Amino acid sequence: MDDRRYLLGLISEGEHQQQDFKYKVADACKLAKSVSAFANTDGGRLLIGVRDDGHLSGVRSEEEIYMMHQAAYKFCKPEASIKFDTFHVEGRTIVVATVPASERKPVFAIDEEGRKRAYIRIADENIVASPVHLAIWKESQSKGGTMMTYTDDVRCLLDTMQKRQTLNQLVRHSRLPRHLVVRLLARLIRFGVAQWEHVEQQFLFSLCSIK
Repeated sequence: MDDRRYLLGLISEGEHQQQDFKYKVADACKLAKSVSAFANTDGGRLLIGVRDDGHLSGVRSEEEIYMMHQAAYKFCKPEASIKFDTFHVEGRTIVVATVPASERKPVFAIDEEGRKRAYIRIADENIVASPVHLAIWKESQSKGGTMMTYTDDVRCLLDTMQKRQTLNQLVRHSRLPRHLVVRLLARLIRFGVAQWEHVEQQFLFSLCSIK
């Protein structure tokens, strides 16, 4: 398959959970958000030099290519794995940056002020990961046991989760310390008892349905 047909095939998919278009790279910090989101979710690819409407604009300078490397290797902690493939189509240079899902989650993006934030990819958006996601990743890498003890705190939280609620609502209604609710939610999600959803720009937590 030639470069043009391959690229047009990718572009025809549009932006989705594992694909993002970037018209140009003007800021390595902003690009790092996409790298972080792909690395922390299911992996994905950035088509750099492609407008949001799918038209080819091309990578215009070596500076853009330099910033792509900076995004992955300087503005992501730990460094994200990334592979760059260059295609020449219709007189334009298009770079496909492929980011695999990381085995060392979370991968943080560092902003202009040096602050670290982890992102996840939901549909075609990069969303700041919640404290619960950070706890889930920590929990998944823990060498602890595979059993969960149903303490009074766990029962209290389960009783509170009869309907979908935000983290702040769960803390308020359960009257448990916030750090404890975060940790218990991570465990409940790990064991398939609870689940999260992203609805109207907020994370909601609820019990999994019994089938």
